[in-house]
Amino acid sequence: MIKGSLPALVTPFCGQRVDFAALDALVEWQIEQGSHGVVPVGTTGESPTLTHAEHEQVIRAVTEKVAGRIPVIAGAGSNSTEEALRLVCFAETVGADAALVVTPYYNKPTQEGLFSHFKTLHDQSGIPIIIYNIPGRSVVDMQPEIMGRLAELPRIIGVKDATGDVVRVSEQRVSCGQDFIQLSGEDASALGFNAHGGVGCISVTANVAPKLCAEFQNATLAGDFALARKFQDRLLPLHEAIFAEPGLAGAKYGLSVLGHCANEVRLPLLPVSQPVEDRIKAAMRHAGILD
Repeated sequence: MIKGSLPALVTPFCGQRVDFAALDALVEWQIEQGSHGVVPVGTTGESPTLTHAEHEQVIRAVTEKVAGRIPVIAGAGSNSTEEALRLVCFAETVGADAALVVTPYYNKPTQEGLFSHFKTLHDQSGIPIIIYNIPGRSVVDMQPEIMGRLAELPRIIGVKDATGDVVRVSEQRVSCGQDFIQLSGEDASALGFNAHGGVGCISVTANVAPKLCAEFQNATLAGDFALARKFQDRLLPLHEAIFAEPGLAGAKYGLSVLGHCANEVRLPLLPVSQPVEDRIKAAMRHAGILD
């Protein structure tokens, strides 16, 4: 079962080209640190500014490096159903364990349009699909009723919920069933999310603090919320600092401090500002991952 701490991997760059050596090393480090799975080429992986060829190359590289040791959930979304289907089928071809498919953004489909989009992807591929519901970016919000209808399909297996509404977890347990995999898409509220019945987090912070995020998830899944709160107290300043400016830029800065990748992002994003750098370093010290 897909659960626990699932880092939404950054895509390392060197001179604005994908740094596949750094990516391989980053994946290996994540496995060593106890991450329960990895999610390449989501928002944090800068999928909006990767070419289609780069997108596919990153999925292939991560899947090959993982080699079945932990689940790989490949980012495969688009606001075009045809393009999303191509990415989903590619992820299936190279052996990813599931595809993470964002609700179509910008063109604002109806709820029935969302249903038809995901049903088409399901019917024309053979890989498990996790819905990525993030209304703050896509400007559409898949309602629990529609998600419940999709959950009846055998390969629609779960949701990455980035609504920030932990009550939605309970609502989706009613509409989708208790076996439907619910993963938080927001680090700071992952504690409450799991208390409501979630089973993990597709995490930005886990790029920088993989061991702590994995231990936090292990505690919640064991029902030890007293221990989980202790981890939350250590991690919360880092969650907040990383997201003070675009989260992927914050994650890359933190990783650069640890020596895991260059502090490079692609326009229109910029590296985090000096005040945010200072805040991230302070939060890393608070968490105990930086001297």
